[in-house]
Amino acid sequence: MDTTADLQKTPLHSLHLELGARMMGFAGYDMPIQYPLGVMKEHLHTRAEAGLFDVSHMGQILIRAKSGNVEDAARALESLTPVDVLGLKPGRQRYGLFTNDKGGLEDDFMVANRGDHLYLVVNAACKHADLARIKAALSNTCEIEAQFDRGLIALQGPAAESVLASYAPDAEDMLFMDVADLEIAGTPVVVSRSGYSGEDGYEISIPAEETERVARLLLDDERVEAIGLGARDSLRLEAGLCLYGNDIDKTTTPVEANLKWAIQKARRAGGDREGGFPGAEVILKQFDTGPARLRVGLQPSGKAPVRAGSELYENETGGEPIGKVTSGGFGPSAGHPVAMGYVPAALSAEGTALFAEVRGKRLELAVAALPFVKPGYKR
Repeated sequence: MDTTADLQKTPLHSLHLELGARMMGFAGYDMPIQYPLGVMKEHLHTRAEAGLFDVSHMGQILIRAKSGNVEDAARALESLTPVDVLGLKPGRQRYGLFTNDKGGLEDDFMVANRGDHLYLVVNAACKHADLARIKAALSNTCEIEAQFDRGLIALQGPAAESVLASYAPDAEDMLFMDVADLEIAGTPVVVSRSGYSGEDGYEISIPAEETERVARLLLDDERVEAIGLGARDSLRLEAGLCLYGNDIDKTTTPVEANLKWAIQKARRAGGDREGGFPGAEVILKQFDTGPARLRVGLQPSGKAPVRAGSELYENETGGEPIGKVTSGGFGPSAGHPVAMGYVPAALSAEGTALFAEVRGKRLELAVAALPFVKPGYKR
């Protein structure tokens, strides 16, 4: 969390204040942590109906090949990521990773093929570094456009489709990871059927000057509540989704992070475009030999949450730490504490008993399957 006085503001800042949000610095922005409804009720409302999130602090970046061919832009971007960008069809989006020479993760992002260009959404805290990274590697062949002043909102939950379709009927036909140009009350928007909650829903990119009007229209529906970053975090944790800087960072590889699924066959050993990305030797070797450690789900046996930073032990007393919790808290929908962390690969099997040190005491927990709550994506 930031404590600096000169925080940036999203296009919805005035609306957050009007709605009574408790604000706090996050990634350089003054962001709503919770509204009067409270984190628990915001979380449960999103699972039951629909929540509206301001994610305008995220970075939106467009990449266009100077040749005019989107495939050339995809090939260029593949020099920075192990993801199969070239195989991404127009109107589709997938999860991506920026890696470094040691195989570590510089950021995670979403990338969409928009027909004549690529559209990326990157993390707020990393967006300037990501932009610099892309420009340094791709400027000879591509034009890169940052849209950091554009609005971005997420409508998440089982009622999201019905709510959005009342303004943009074509939203109903979209499937998980589809991306399309739609119109909401006369405003052109770019919509992806995706999100960070484990629920069905959409992320909606909007011109800055229209963001508040569109947000108010969606909030006018009685099924929609404004949701802050507090509930966003508990929702994504229940869904087993990584938070950059906590669960993944420059020192964790995709294989260690249990993100092997994000590296498609074409970029793996023996694939059509094997390697060719930063850290390929390290990452592809781990595919073959296995990593020393793995990110796993962790379920405490009691009612006390185990927070990020808690050290993990194999035994109830004595011994050295064998891992660390990277995210943890209470899962309102799961009905019990939930956590994620890194453990030795030999101790990563579901059901393995471990102990977390919390305020000088060791609490029992077990390696658990992810996600903690079944996702509601429309496939």
